Amino acid sequence: MRCARAVLVCLLTALVLSGCMGRSGPVAVMQPQGDLDTLAYGQPVYAPSPVGYAPPVAYAGPPVASYDQQYRLDAGDKLRVVVYGQEGLTNSYAIDAGGSITMPLIGAVPARGQTPAGLASQIAGRLRNGFIREPSVAVEIEAYRPFFILGEVAAPGQYPYVPNMSVESAVAIAGGFSPRAKRDVVTLTHTDPGGSIRAIVPLGTPLSPGDTVLVGERWF
Repeated sequence: MRCARAVLVCLLTALVLSGCMGRSGPVAVMQPQGDLDTLAYGQPVYAPSPVGYAPPVAYAGPPVASYDQQYRLDAGDKLRVVVYGQEGLTNSYAIDAGGSITMPLIGAVPARGQTPAGLASQIAGRLRNGFIREPSVAVEIEAYRPFFILGEVAAPGQYPYVPNMSVESAVAIAGGFSPRAKRDVVTLTHTDPGGSIRAIVPLGTPLSPGDTVLVGERWF
């Protein structure tokens, strides 16, 4: 009897030990760094990109044209003259029929045939002569003198000039050709300080401020 009880106790002990052996204890697992962020801040949410979407790309603007720096001023041009630190002299000035602008202190300043930079230098020189010790002057074109278009167009007349115009764009501004217009060439009159030039030119010819375009009549 005593031997049977001992055997039973041994069997129970063996069962208990086998259960403990099969049970695993806690294990420390190293999380990757990215997973630690996920644990701290939650699962990141990614917004799906629209179909065909591409990130915006910055494009450099076109280079600044040097047209104004080489442009020769004449009657009808309207200028913005800035004399830094002198609000009484900074203003808009129109070149009159005599080819000059009239400013306070220095009076009439010849502008015809000058570039904007040349006129600025001339104004500074006059101001330096007894008025301002070291004047700083800038001249920019506020509005160009108009061009003229005559003859067989819908609305002949005088129109504001825009840089980089051609004869063809001038015709468009004037409402297009009339039904009787000669549409392949026009007569262009260009006037500068050196005189006037008249020529028969194609429609793609560049136009300058003050030019006159004459659209002729076709004979058939």
